[in-house]
Amino acid sequence: MKWQSRHLLGLEGVSAEEIRLILDTAGSFKEILERPIKKVPALRGITVANLFFEPSTRTRFSFELAEKRMSADSVSFSTATSSVKKGETLKDTVKNIEAMRVDMVVIRHSAAGAPHFLARCVDAAVINAGDGAHEHPTQALLDMMTLREKYGSLEGLRVVIVGDIAHSRVARSNIWGLRTMGASVIVCGPKTLLPLDVEQLGVDVSVNLDEALEGADVINVLRLQLERQTQGLLPSMREYNREYGITLQRLAGAKESLTIMHPGPINRGVEITPQVADGPYSVILDQVLNGVAVRMAVLFLLSGGEPKLT
Repeated sequence: MKWQSRHLLGLEGVSAEEIRLILDTAGSFKEILERPIKKVPALRGITVANLFFEPSTRTRFSFELAEKRMSADSVSFSTATSSVKKGETLKDTVKNIEAMRVDMVVIRHSAAGAPHFLARCVDAAVINAGDGAHEHPTQALLDMMTLREKYGSLEGLRVVIVGDIAHSRVARSNIWGLRTMGASVIVCGPKTLLPLDVEQLGVDVSVNLDEALEGADVINVLRLQLERQTQGLLPSMREYNREYGITLQRLAGAKESLTIMHPGPINRGVEITPQVADGPYSVILDQVLNGVAVRMAVLFLLSGGEPKLT
């Protein structure tokens, strides 16, 4: 199978075969990351622009490293030193970059739908690195890759996503991807942090974490954005930790094969304790490594590369 889409804007509507293709290709690239010389010429001659209109450490660094590992030419854009500060529009910014013969654009933006807008405006391939509270497809793909490595398949897994579901692009992409691959998903959090229509995504919903965790194979712990308390959505961080924090005590009856995930950055002592984040259930650092492999795979496939690597 060859990747058919021009862009990767989200996982909604992406087929199981397409997801499997990305994960298989990422597995091949991960072998390259284990070599003494971690570089291949897969994207030689391809120019990638990284447009990050929001602060990012892991995603931005992961994309930049993926591009370097495949010998792409890349340029990174910062709003702090750009003409955006002078009032330039998103469309004009990208049009100017594309005029420099850029082949691919990786974009993170606070506005939901920004990557879709760009895909209609430019000829370059567009990869969504996170848009508002909409989607973050490569994060979900690296999460699925990590789980597939551990369990062999995603079919039948019971995955609990806990935290700020309403504002989470990670949650939405994971829901689309996991359900497509045959996993069941339960979302859990305070009512103030759950979307009103979340059931329409085909998930079970709970406000009681202990009940949600019964029989769970995977717990994906979302970062609690501290501004939610100032918005009046939470009484206090202490109460959130008591009701929804992932602690060793809360995991006392968990399966031995339980997996703890977190997209980062971690608020230690708020949504998860250090003992759990650094403990035997955690695959957080595996997620980081798999993030590079997944982004290599996405860049390669969207550039027209054949999914047979040597």
